[in-house]
Amino acid sequence: MWHLSAGLERDGGLVELKVGLALGSGAARGWSHIGIINGLAEMGIEPEIVSGSSIGALVGAAYAADKLELLQAWTCSLTWKEIIRFLDPTLLGGGLIQGDRLAEFISEYVKDLDFNDLKRQLGVVATELETGREIWFRQGPVMEAVRASISLPGLFTPLRHEGRWLVDGGLANPVPVSLCRAMGADIVIAVNLNGDILGKHLRQSSADQNKPAEVRDDDLWGRITGQVMSSLYSRKKELMNRLLGENRNVPGLYEVLASSINIMQDRITRSRMAGDPPEITLAPRMSKLGLMEFDEAEMAIDEGLKEIRRMRPALEQLFER
Repeated sequence: MWHLSAGLERDGGLVELKVGLALGSGAARGWSHIGIINGLAEMGIEPEIVSGSSIGALVGAAYAADKLELLQAWTCSLTWKEIIRFLDPTLLGGGLIQGDRLAEFISEYVKDLDFNDLKRQLGVVATELETGREIWFRQGPVMEAVRASISLPGLFTPLRHEGRWLVDGGLANPVPVSLCRAMGADIVIAVNLNGDILGKHLRQSSADQNKPAEVRDDDLWGRITGQVMSSLYSRKKELMNRLLGENRNVPGLYEVLASSINIMQDRITRSRMAGDPPEITLAPRMSKLGLMEFDEAEMAIDEGLKEIRRMRPALEQLFER
């Protein structure tokens, strides 16, 4: 077991420092959070405080509820057909996907759980759509907090909560270090999924031009697009082509939106973390993974473990036997 190399003097005595883990936003790239947590556990580092935005909120909730192993087993068995099953397309309600089926899935892992029932302290970030204010969830049903935090604008419909429309927490605080500190963390380990993703979608589209057509057409995005198309009426096909793009060489509305959000979150992350830096930032190299490629969990988890190995010397500066 590793222990903090220094304590904190309080009330005339030396107490052990509290470790917090701030899990950032990043859609499918967030499965790397599982590898990060597993890698830290292998070193004997088990944060007692966890905060999360978007996918970080989902993984963080599973970790705080001691259900991370169940979540990992499910993600590693996930196929693209199962991903499609979670898509309930809608052209109304502020997003392409209603999100009811996803909410049902989330409830399987945090079913009926209240924040007070969790094994570890959890904080979840969402964004108020009307004002842009950062909303912190620290009490109440965990499922509602996570559903609000993952509501990526343009993709998932916003969540109505206590008279407010809430969207993805990554819009206001992509890596919620500040929330971790507010919950009492003395040492914060931050996980930033946005470090190497700028232009990823457009670079991939350009690179795909040099690949055989059958390879380009067989990726997850093409399969999801085809399934969504077949589930809608034929008269909506032209509209969906405009939204999703007719092929990977011409970005549709979603790809433009996703790339724009990538840019925004990268800039916000840099600004927020400059003003409130964590003790350590972990940045798994996830640019090769698209936002919706949730069936590539094994690769993402492995990259999370690799990041722990790369950053082990830095972690060992804070922890000693």
